[in-house]
Amino acid sequence: MKTLRNDRFLRALRREPVDRTPVWMMRQAGRYLPEYRASRAKAGDFMSLCRNPELCCEVTLQPLDRYPLDTAILFSDILTIPDAMGLGLRFVEGEGPLFDRPIRTLDAIRRLAAPDPEGELRYVMDAVRTIRGALGDRMPLIGFAGSPWTLATYMVEGRGGHDFAVIKKMMFDEAEAFDGLLSTLVESVSTYLAAQHAAGADALMIFDTWGGVLTPESYQRFSLNPMKRIVERLAKTAPGVPVILFTKNGGQHLEKMADTGCAALGVDWTTSLADARRRVGGRVALQGNLDPITLFAKPERIREETARVLADYGHGPGHIFNLGHGILPQTSPDHAGAMIEALHQLSPAYHQRKD
Repeated sequence: MKTLRNDRFLRALRREPVDRTPVWMMRQAGRYLPEYRASRAKAGDFMSLCRNPELCCEVTLQPLDRYPLDTAILFSDILTIPDAMGLGLRFVEGEGPLFDRPIRTLDAIRRLAAPDPEGELRYVMDAVRTIRGALGDRMPLIGFAGSPWTLATYMVEGRGGHDFAVIKKMMFDEAEAFDGLLSTLVESVSTYLAAQHAAGADALMIFDTWGGVLTPESYQRFSLNPMKRIVERLAKTAPGVPVILFTKNGGQHLEKMADTGCAALGVDWTTSLADARRRVGGRVALQGNLDPITLFAKPERIREETARVLADYGHGPGHIFNLGHGILPQTSPDHAGAMIEALHQLSPAYHQRKD
């Protein structure tokens, strides 16, 4: 195991003592940073940026050079796997990701195959290797993927959001076929994440963006169970790597999520960290959970809300400070800096021994 100069994030994942609460931000390399916008313009478009390992490394490091963060996260996108499956991914300004060839039939599901991480997705692994080399022993690197359910929503709907009518109809009327799609995605995500770890990622995160739109029963079958299978596979193919699960709007499922064997759970701003901590009983670390819109407020209010999140979690290890979802493009970089500064000033008190 390599020795890192800053390993607070990894120690927090293991619920070990730290001197202050580690911090990073979902989408910390993104459109809110002018330096990112310059790199994206240099690439030409978003996917060209994702497919360029050197530029991926450049934008991954940008927030680390600007802020005293505790971990890097690979710059990429959750839709790299379905893109590698040949579904015709494109990004449309104002609409987001669209697929030209969505999956709508049993025959189309049967034709899908898990992409080779060192084949069709080699550019992602090259980015991980390039970033790891540039980071050296500075801090950890997080790799990530979308959850099978979340990837399936884009693949079947052909786009994100909305009412999910197309995928839910498939889920209800063709459940066995839909299970086949999820099984292919379990295999794809498992091999993709294991390859990221082999290339240099120190921790892995699964983003379940759309799990919160399901009923409790459907969530268990179609979202949580596939993620559990991935965690179990990674325990064999990438032993020892910590895995973080995050279901947006999934606070009601935390106990069952903690049962998967993951190291940590992401918590969004709709769930109290104190309540989450009580419910999971110290089995996993918790990551979160400042509302990203807080960063639109004045710096003194940002400080107050940062203090509130810290107090909500309370004393002791096992907390990683983060936003409850990705930082928004309209955010002032100075306001993100105000949050991090407040966190650095306020969090050490929560890690001092209470005699």
